[in-house]
Amino acid sequence: MAHLTYLGLLVGCLVVTAPLEVLLGVRVYARWRRLLLAVLPEFMVFVAWVLYAIAAGHWDYSATRTLGVRLPGGMPPEELLFFLVVPVCAVLAFEAVRKVTGWEAGYPAPDDSPGTIAARNERGADRGAQSGQSGQSGQSEADR
Repeated sequence: MAHLTYLGLLVGCLVVTAPLEVLLGVRVYARWRRLLLAVLPEFMVFVAWVLYAIAAGHWDYSATRTLGVRLPGGMPPEELLFFLVVPVCAVLAFEAVRKVTGWEAGYPAPDDSPGTIAARNERGADRGAQSGQSGQSGQSEADR
């Protein structure tokens, strides 16, 4: 049974996160083009990295914890699946958090009301330009 360890972990990740698609309606699989745009760049970079590391002798996989099958380049199929399964699970979890909390991903729209950080930063930049300072001195206004 030890040879199923890696595969079992991947299946466990899917078992825990896949229901989020149905239970919360996060629509990750329904928006498959978007999912591919999120996963494919990572997949290509990490597969190339692992193939390089295996060829250079820096990386190896336990024959007792994997199926024992090796793809061209010496990579076990479980590792290839890892670079697909884990990012998909991460996207599912991320979208579930967004759905439950109502959080919009990315930076919030700037709020220029007087008490916001954006407005204070803008006022601070204006004061620096008016006083002839070309850069930040590392001091607060109180220290100057």
